[in-house]
Amino acid sequence: MIVLSASQFSLVWGLVAATAYALGALFGGRLSAQQSRNYLWLISLVHGLSVIASLIPAEDGLAHFGFAPALSATAWLVLLVYTLEHHWFPQMQTRWLMSGVGMVAVILPLVFPGHALHSASSAWLPFHWMLGMASYALFAAAVVHASLMSRAERQIRLGAVDPTGLPLLTLERLTFRFVNIGFSLLSATLLAGWLFGEQLYGPDKAFRLDHKTVFALLAWLVFLVLIGGRKYRGWRGALAVRTLYTGALMLFLSYAGSRFVTEVFLGRTT
Repeated sequence: MIVLSASQFSLVWGLVAATAYALGALFGGRLSAQQSRNYLWLISLVHGLSVIASLIPAEDGLAHFGFAPALSATAWLVLLVYTLEHHWFPQMQTRWLMSGVGMVAVILPLVFPGHALHSASSAWLPFHWMLGMASYALFAAAVVHASLMSRAERQIRLGAVDPTGLPLLTLERLTFRFVNIGFSLLSATLLAGWLFGEQLYGPDKAFRLDHKTVFALLAWLVFLVLIGGRKYRGWRGALAVRTLYTGALMLFLSYAGSRFVTEVFLGRTT
């Protein structure tokens, strides 16, 4: 019997997920509505397995995590959101975007598996990660919907057919629903890191104002301004979208961006 190592297991499921995304991009347009929904669930399953495989402890007995596994987990959660949405809004057309992002996301952890986690890390750490990744994913979904909303507005001004497949007000409502839920999860993530940082990550890992934390707090403030501006000032359109993009960029830089610089350009794993 062939027993795969953790790295081989991750490689297999990463390639399977990448192949599933590629086939979906090439042949998804030929599927019926029901077949398309079923295939989305299949891609969600294999991408989820690739995420789990990337977190299995390696030969050194330690799990690894970094910017690439974080992006893959985020893309997987965005795919789950899109898969659920596809049941209610089957006319939404984002197949090429999801396939391209998904393929990149499942391949990156094979090249950049991340750094080994401290052996004293808490068993609650994965829950803290999931809070953070869920907030990442919801803001990413908000960005996707905001971009569709901006494109729909441009098409309406030009008198052209809207290619997004959804009414403009529906896109706007979905965008800010994702923003509100994502903000709640981001707040919970920051609060947990502040109160229980040392317990979660091990000794000498208490909450501190490093690059990751500063960018996360800046993102939180930007999203707070966005939510307040929409509620009390009626922000819509370009102003709201630009504010959302700014906050999303800050949030990306808070973990994935800072870890990318640390792991790829600086060559550090801690």
